[in-house]
Amino acid sequence: MLRRMDVQRTISQETTITGKGLFTGQSVKVTFRPAPDNHGIIFVRVDKQGAQVPALIGYVERRARRTALRNGPAVVETTEHVMSALAGLGIDNLLIELDASELPGLDGSALPYVQALQSAGLKEGVEPRRTLVLNEPIVIKRDGAMIAAVPAQEPGLSLLYELDYAAHPAIGRQLGSFTLASADDYVQQIAPARTFVLEEEAKALHAAGLGTHLTTRDVLVFDKSGPIDNSQRFADEPVRHKILDLIGDLYLMGAPIQARIVAARSGHALNQALTRELVKRHREQTHQAMALHRNVIDIRKLARILPHRYPMLLVDRVLEIDGERRALGIKNVTVNEPFFQGHYPTVPIMPGVLIVEAMAQLSGVLIGQRLENQGKLAILMSLDRVKLRRPVVPGDQLILEAETARLRPSIAHMRCRAYVGQDLAAEAEIKFMIVSDQQM
Repeated sequence: MLRRMDVQRTISQETTITGKGLFTGQSVKVTFRPAPDNHGIIFVRVDKQGAQVPALIGYVERRARRTALRNGPAVVETTEHVMSALAGLGIDNLLIELDASELPGLDGSALPYVQALQSAGLKEGVEPRRTLVLNEPIVIKRDGAMIAAVPAQEPGLSLLYELDYAAHPAIGRQLGSFTLASADDYVQQIAPARTFVLEEEAKALHAAGLGTHLTTRDVLVFDKSGPIDNSQRFADEPVRHKILDLIGDLYLMGAPIQARIVAARSGHALNQALTRELVKRHREQTHQAMALHRNVIDIRKLARILPHRYPMLLVDRVLEIDGERRALGIKNVTVNEPFFQGHYPTVPIMPGVLIVEAMAQLSGVLIGQRLENQGKLAILMSLDRVKLRRPVVPGDQLILEAETARLRPSIAHMRCRAYVGQDLAAEAEIKFMIVSDQQM
């Protein structure tokens, strides 16, 4: 379930930071720009015609030793440090422009990002902040590593991490705990912790052509006696950095979480697996709540909002509307649908384009929640990342979900999904042009 706590935040003015990618060594300039409420965190590759990459778990692409995001041809590498900084400061909405594929490694911690964002000032919005509240435990185990999330009564994110480097006495076993309840605690206790590697790992990375620009003064490289040509900021700096990474990976849920996380030897892959499961559980809880059939907008009210009529009205009911941010609706698919006469007579399958149309119609309802858009038409302008995941057949109930990515006076960008039960049936990013009747 979601609990509304506090208000959303962005930064007061733009700020810029430059450096080299931790793995690629590529020079990169990063500009942080304020964003409106309900915008979310979005990376923009200015060197890729402004391609946008949302900071959400659904865009994660598998990488070793780091977290990367991909949207079509646009990739953003090593996002965990900046995402951790955003989570620690409680920033919900931001545009992050970069002119290369990898964010700068800087000193290997989140502190330079924190300092840059603090220098820009934090600005409160008016919309309430959405916090995911975990209701049931989740445990994931892989290859001797474990990560678990359990419900917590207290606000904030509580983390307990066990780091096991028993074979490397300079690090050994470390147990770190932290509660993400205030920005000050994060800035002092977690943000300064730097990334670390063993000497043999550093040599292997160099041999693979990664991180060749780095020296032992730039990152913590441990041999048997301790950091080479360097010193630790904390006696347990490695476990603090693991907590830093975990906070960043969890923030790819798109909202903060109230839960207790316990991890042992967990890395980015396991962190991401937990984040996916948390998002999935939240969706399941939402769909279960929908079974109560809260009738926010019934078919008669829909007919007054949408211009569509039989046989093209493809939303039967809107069950939930969260301001201008999100809407949930349903389409009951019966064998009497006119399109089943020809698609296909012996194997009736709902056309994928009509599933997309149903998602677009729900988006139109959401767009119309803004006062100045009432009475206007949302005309479909473009489709991106369209995927049809499973067939929809007579007897299915499509659960439609539309989320606002960007809403401007004349343009809307929506992220949509359609489910049958808990199975994802289709997804798409849809852009609309908002016009009045007189403009048509």
